[in-house]
Amino acid sequence: MPKFAANLTLMFTERDFLDRFDAAADAGFAAVEFMFPYDHAPEAIAERLTRNDLTLALFNLPPGNWAAGERGFAALPGRFDDVKASVDKALDYARATGVKRLHMMAGLADANAPEAQVAYRRAVEYAAERLGAVGVDVVLEPINGRNMPGYFMNSFKAAAALIEDLGRPNVKLLFDIYHRQILHGDVTVALRELLPLIGHVQVASVPSRNEPDGEELNYVYLFAQLDRLGYAGFVGCEYNPRGPTLEGLGWFERYKRRR
Repeated sequence: MPKFAANLTLMFTERDFLDRFDAAADAGFAAVEFMFPYDHAPEAIAERLTRNDLTLALFNLPPGNWAAGERGFAALPGRFDDVKASVDKALDYARATGVKRLHMMAGLADANAPEAQVAYRRAVEYAAERLGAVGVDVVLEPINGRNMPGYFMNSFKAAAALIEDLGRPNVKLLFDIYHRQILHGDVTVALRELLPLIGHVQVASVPSRNEPDGEELNYVYLFAQLDRLGYAGFVGCEYNPRGPTLEGLGWFERYKRRR
């Protein structure tokens, strides 16, 4: 059975952020993920995880000035000092929370620009070296241009090629099924082919990015496929609930933790 992580950036938003940990545990989740923890002290995050017997599956390294439109800076030439500082900051939270995988956002840059490719590779190698020393993976996520126009890492083929070329055991693919369907389709075959590279999976309906219970994709089938393939990682629920989060968890009933 897949291990689901509630995405607390998008789910249970009826509550303050720290209270969402309690809500996720009460709803039957054994794990959580979120985009950014940096508005709260590492110790506060760790306390909520411990209190609720939750595993932290994933969060992102600092992305730069999100409010100003930055979506990471790993592929931006001239931002390597920011890359180093972001790894340092994320490490403080990783040590406190026990998270085992962090997502490095690439930023808005031309995917075909040689200088951006060099900058991105350098950033990924640096993060992998630093994080690998404490047993943490770096995951790379291709993101579709409809949701994030101009995003540098917009190809599963390019992400897989880089991961294989680097050959570092702690650089993995974040396989977001929603982004995969929009970018390339062929989800099941891609899961089979890329399984050795996958460090994390995320889900949402396509095209609306709501609960994984309808629209283009048969998620009951896809969740069973993950089991058949032997995927042992987490499945992050990175979707926008159609209404109050609890009202949309019918799809989760068969999978939830029962205490």
